[in-house]
Amino acid sequence: MKDGPGSAGVTVIAEPDAAAPAAAASAAQTIKDGAANLARQATDKARDYVAEGKTRAGGALDEVSRLMGDAADAVDEKIGPQYGQYARTAAEGIAGFSESLKAKEIEDLMADATAFVRKSPAVAIGIAAALGFVVARLVKAGLDSADDTAQVTSPTKSPDA
Repeated sequence: MKDGPGSAGVTVIAEPDAAAPAAAASAAQTIKDGAANLARQATDKARDYVAEGKTRAGGALDEVSRLMGDAADAVDEKIGPQYGQYARTAAEGIAGFSESLKAKEIEDLMADATAFVRKSPAVAIGIAAALGFVVARLVKAGLDSADDTAQVTSPTKSPDA
């Protein structure tokens, strides 16, 4: 048999490239490293958001506590000191919760939330639904407010002018 372009019935078998498995392993490792890097970045970003939320929640709870403490004096005058004391006790409880929240590490907060959901899944679902409803109402109110300010009425001319 002849070797060449015109020969019939000759089968040429190519030798496998010895570097192919190493290249595939290198590509797989590159993909794994990239995925690990993205996961690390996402985790860092999530931690940043949680830390910011923790700070904001602590500030908001401090404000609610202060407002309730201020309102307790008015409750003393209008309803009676016993009810004012209830308001002060509630304000102290909120302030204590705020301090506890600010003192905890993010990992501890996540562990507490996970434990709460495992312990009381129905309550957790109810809280999530209520928060979703509140957020939806706030967004709708914001959109309605934006629509109201965007609608400008033109002045009408009187018929005798």
